[in-house]
Formats: sequence, C-alpha cells, structure tokens
Amino acid sequence: MQTKDPDQKAGGASTEGKKSLSLFQLRLRRFRRLKRGYYSFLLLLGLYILSFFLPFLMNNRALVVRYNGTYYFPALASYLHETFGYYERLGFFKDTVLSPQTFGIDSVLARTDYRKLQTDFAARGGDDFVLMPPIPYHPNEQFLDLGENPPNAPSRLHLMGTDDRGRDVFVRLAYGFRISMTFALIVTVISYLIGTLVGACLGYFGGWLDLIGLRLVEIWGAIPFLYTVIILCSLLEPSFLLLTLILSAFGWLGICYYIRGEFYREKSRDYVGAAIATGERDTTIIARYILPNALTPIIAFAPFAIVANILALVGLDFLGFGLPAPTPSWGELIGQGKANIREWHLVVFPLLVMFFTLQLVVFIGEAVREAFDPKVFSRLR
Repeated sequence: MQTKDPDQKAGGASTEGKKSLSLFQLRLRRFRRLKRGYYSFLLLLGLYILSFFLPFLMNNRALVVRYNGTYYFPALASYLHETFGYYERLGFFKDTVLSPQTFGIDSVLARTDYRKLQTDFAARGGDDFVLMPPIPYHPNEQFLDLGENPPNAPSRLHLMGTDDRGRDVFVRLAYGFRISMTFALIVTVISYLIGTLVGACLGYFGGWLDLIGLRLVEIWGAIPFLYTVIILCSLLEPSFLLLTLILSAFGWLGICYYIRGEFYREKSRDYVGAAIATGERDTTIIARYILPNALTPIIAFAPFAIVANILALVGLDFLGFGLPAPTPSWGELIGQGKANIREWHLVVFPLLVMFFTLQLVVFIGEAVREAFDPKVFSRLR
C-alpha cells in the first residue's frame, strides 16, 4: 500500500511531492533528514570500510620496493598470504617474507627492516626506493629501543605512546576498531537470524509448541553467561570464532521475545486471515506477510545490539577471557591501563576511541528508531 510523507508540505506542487512512495522509502528518506544520525552512519561506515585497508595504511612492510629494476610488493603479498592462504599454494606471491639479502644487504636477520632499507636507499641515491605506509608500524611490533622501559608516553614517533610491551597504541586501537566492529556485526546478524526464526515459530503456531518452547527458552536464558565463558575458555582455546558462537548463543533471546510478541499481534490481523483462507502455506504467510510487519521494532533495536556486543567483547578482553594474545583489543589496552594506572595514555586514548565509536552507533540507533516509528507513517492517520 502506498502512503504519503507526513513531512510533505500541504499544497506542494514539486515532482517529489507528487510521487507516491512506499513505506520503506519514506522511512529511508526520513532517516536521511535526521542529519546527526545520517552523518554518523556515513562516518562510521567510511571508517569501517577504511579499516579493511589498514595493512596498507599501518604496517611495517613496504608498499612498493624498487631494487635493480625489479619491483616488490611486500605489504600486498603479506595481505594476500594472511587473508587468502591459497595464494601461496597456487604459487603467487610465494616470497611473502623477503630477506635482507634480496636487496643486497648482508644481515643475519630473516626479515627485512623496510624502514631501515628506506633510509639506506635514500642515502645511496639512484633509482632504488622504498615506499612505506603512512604509519609504518605493525600492531604487534615491539619498540624496545626508545630509551625507557615500556609503556612509553606519547611522542612524535608514537602519537599515542606504546603499551606495556612496546607496541604502538594508535595502531592497535585502529586494528581493534576493525575487530570490534566485525565481531559485533557478525554476532548481531547471527543472533537476529536465530531469534527471528525461533520467535516466529513460537508466535505463529502458538499452542503446545509455544508453551514448551518458551519454557526451554527461559531455561536457556537462566544459564549464567559469564560462568559459561569462563568454563569454555578454560577447556578450549579462546578464539574469535569461539567468542562469536558463545555470544550468538545467548544474544538471540531478547530478539526471540520481540518477534514472538509481534507475531502474536500480527497473526490476528485480517490480512493474515485472508491469506489463510486463500490457502497460502504457513511458510509463505510467515515470510511474506507477517515478518515484514514484525521487523520494525527489532530493526530500530539493531544499533543498540551492536553497542551491547562491542561492550561484551571489551569486557571479556578486559577480564582476560577474550581474544587471544597478541590480537589488538580495546579491552586489553584498558586492562593495561588498570595495571599501569600512572600511564594515562593507556586509559584515556582507548576510552576516547571507544566512546567516540559507541556514540556514533547510538546516534544512528536514535535516528533509525525515529525514522521507523510507526506513529509517524501510520496507515490510520
């Protein structure tokens, strides 16, 4: 059914005013008009997309090396090797670790120091050169030659200082942003899929299925989450996959209750009775008729679920039950700040980055909630 935009001025004669837009298009257009949430979405999306190019922006491997007329791409080779391991089996970029001897340097080191190589080539002159990333540090690279024992305070070389193992804090925060956002998005999607499926079945079929199923859901929800994490992490090696499965296993309960209630309300509508009378299958009624009308509350809740999942990962990392070392993590840096309370940069910078990220997500959530408010675009107005 088509509806009119309530924000449209009366008597408007523009082409836009004459168009009849769908309900989703109206909500999307309203979301774009909520500038704070819309611009927060664009900024967060841009930062998240940019985070996938961090190996080419923050890395101690050179982007391009020209030596004796031959070009090498160490950062690209390493990225393809670490991300798509089959490239090595196919024979492409097989030299992912280039030794100093490759560039005519006598050294006992197995790995080339590209920052030093860049300085050496510049001193020699000639056509050979090294192009480094804008920030030539790796998140797991240790700097133990800064004159003092780590952690080190912010300086010209390390804008946010180093952690207790001499690793650059700014680089680890940037990589931690990508990990935290990816983790939260994956957990949210899996939780929504499970919760929607279970809640739809309970709400639509009702009866004994709902009675027994809801009791099982309540029993599952009574299992203590933190104790479960502690037990599983003591029995199994903590990993990104394990934490994703654990949080997804507990994160769908709230969505299930929402969807169940929405299905109970919607299945009593006339359009559902008409679909049943025409002989539509249950799966068709659930997926095509009821589900689109039941998703509005949980769509508005999605950004806040992302915030909750980010905080859950940070909390687990802070307690020592999160991602394994040396994975970049906000929670681990905050934990280092607690252990080194006088090193203010280990507390202030991680909290500022986390606050900025979560505030953007909250702004998006508020805009989505207002744009999808059923009182704004109601067919009964």
